[in-house]
This record gives sequence, structure tokens and C-alpha cells, in this order.
Amino acid sequence: MFKLREAIDELEAQSGLDVRELSAHIDRLQAILCRELHEATRRGDHVLEGKTPNAWAASACRVSASSASDRLCVGEQLNNLPRVAEALRSGDVGYQAAAVICHLSDLLGEKRGLVDEEKWLEYSKQFSIKNLRRLAEHARFVADPEGAERDSEEDYEQRYLHLSELGAMYKLDAVLDRECGMALRTALESLTKRLGETDNRTPKQRRADAFKEIVQHSLDQGTLPKRNGARPQLAVHFTVDGLKGELADGMPIPGKTVQRLACDCSMHRVVKAESMAIDVGRAKRTAQPAQWRALKARHRTCAAPGCERPIGWTQAHHLEFWSRGGQTNAHRLIPLCYYHHRLVHEGGWQVVMAGERVDFIPPETPLMLRRRWGESRWAA
Repeated sequence: MFKLREAIDELEAQSGLDVRELSAHIDRLQAILCRELHEATRRGDHVLEGKTPNAWAASACRVSASSASDRLCVGEQLNNLPRVAEALRSGDVGYQAAAVICHLSDLLGEKRGLVDEEKWLEYSKQFSIKNLRRLAEHARFVADPEGAERDSEEDYEQRYLHLSELGAMYKLDAVLDRECGMALRTALESLTKRLGETDNRTPKQRRADAFKEIVQHSLDQGTLPKRNGARPQLAVHFTVDGLKGELADGMPIPGKTVQRLACDCSMHRVVKAESMAIDVGRAKRTAQPAQWRALKARHRTCAAPGCERPIGWTQAHHLEFWSRGGQTNAHRLIPLCYYHHRLVHEGGWQVVMAGERVDFIPPETPLMLRRRWGESRWAA
């Protein structure tokens, strides 16, 4: 042990080491650690501390439970895979690749004899770790379909989704089965493309907005099961003074957000004064079917320059805000996707229509409108 410490101290003092050679030595040490952990649990060292083998290994190595389980599995299976163990010692295969082969051997159990070590060592040189894992999963389904299906069902039972409030935001935490995860990933990827040159959102923000679009589109389509006899929809209440809004659960939202929702929503209007409903009726601010047909005749996508979001995923925006007296006239409506609609209301952008052309003016950008000679107007 002292010689090992001296060797590590000597390596630490050096610079310009060959990283490939150093990585191979680390992989070899990992294999030795796995072997010693397996031998220790076989002796019952964990029993002396009143722990399970996995808990003892996690504590002794100061790693997570999953990492401890991984090392115990590799330590046991290397005894059953002598060629893989030899390749790991010589540096011909890395620890992670060897672990994939060991886990496959462990899952196959009595059928582990079907594992051709030489072939799998070749695979480890040809494929990335990610693809090697997928290949191992495929091999498991071929060699042991019943066991693979049983494990798949056990994994399925671990699924969950938890949505919790986090201040003024919401936090989503989920573990999804493969089918659901791939379906969600595919749907998100179809909506996360940058929408024009002005789209400076991060990839994470684009994914969050895409998720919101998917949910909102599902609500708008009216295909979800009814709740208490009514279509599920987002309910927003606002007061007469200042368009101060709140969601149905009482959470306040900014007035600019209320203005955006008021552009083209399928809500009923409920106006309140002193917490008492004084007027309840159907809002007439939304684009009517004939007006939507006119919009679709003029536009195939969101009206924002460079945006390719299809018109079926847009909302009708009033060039003069409905909340400020704008009228719901077809020639003063344009279709905007969620991202660009939000830019106009909450982001401070302006939309200017010149003939058939629509210009988006960012905040604090000079907008030259010829009013009188030498006079210009700034976008607010």
C-alpha cells in the first residue's frame, strides 16, 4: 500500500503524462478495487458493520449506491469472464466497456455462456459506450426475452412525474418510461428550432417553451377528457383596475401577461370588483372562424420574420391591443406563435405593419416614423 501511495505521489509531481496510458492504469486500478470489494463481501466484512453489501461498498468507497452496485457486479463477473479481465489488466479495454459486458453477463445468469468474450471485446473497440450499452440491451432481448421483458416491466413501475410550486415558477421532476420519454423528446425537438435571427433563447429555455406549446396546443384542440363537464382550460381572473390578473389557483400574474392571454383566448370573461362577480358574459375579443380563415389565407406560418411555426400553432394578435381599445378586425390581426406573441406583450417589442410586411421592433430601438421633418419616434 505504501508503494502505491509513493507511485501516485510520484505521478502527481510529474506533468505532460500520456493521458491514454494514465487512463488505462486508472481502469486497471478500478478492476482491482472491484475484485477486492467482491472478496470482502464474500468474507462477510459488511456483516461486521451491520450493512448490506451495497451499503457497505458505498460507504467504504465513498460513492453512490448505484456506483457501488456497479463495482460489486464487475468484481463478481470478472471471475466469469477471464478474457475480459485479462484485457482490462492489459489496457486493451476500458473499465466502462468492461462494466457493460459484466452487467450483460450478470443479467443473463445461467445463460452467460452465450457471451462471446472475443466478440464483445471487438465491439468495445468499435462502438461508443452509449452504443455498446444499446447493443448489450439488444443482446439481452435476443438471448433472454422473458427476463428482459420482466425487467422492463419492473422499470416501468418506477415511473413518476411530480409538479411543484417553486416561488413564482413551477418545478417539474420526472422519470419516464422509454416510450414516453422518446415521444416527449421527439415532440420537443420538433419545436426547439430557433425562430428567426432575433431568437436568443438558450436551448434549455427553448425546450421549456416547447413544452408549454405542446400543453397549450393540447388544451386548445379540445381532445382531452372533460373535467366536471367542461373542457380543461387555463382560467384567468382579472380586476377592473389595471388588468391585474391571477390564475384560478390564486397565483398572481403580470398585467402584460393578461393582455397577451386576452388577445385570442377561449376563456369566459369574469370581471370582479371587491371580490364580487359583477359582470359575467362571453368575451367578443377573439378571432371568429371567418377571420381565422382570412388569416390562414394570408399566412401559412407565424407572421414574425423568419419564424416557421405553422399557423395551426399560433394565436391571433391584435396590432392594437384589445385591452387598449383595439378592435377585432381581420385586417388588424396577425398570427403569432407563443414565443413571438410573448415578445410583443411581455418583452416590450413592437409590431409595425407596412402594407403586407410585418416588422418587429425590439425595445430601445429607434423607429423612424415620418411625422414632421427631423422628428423621430422611439420604440418603447
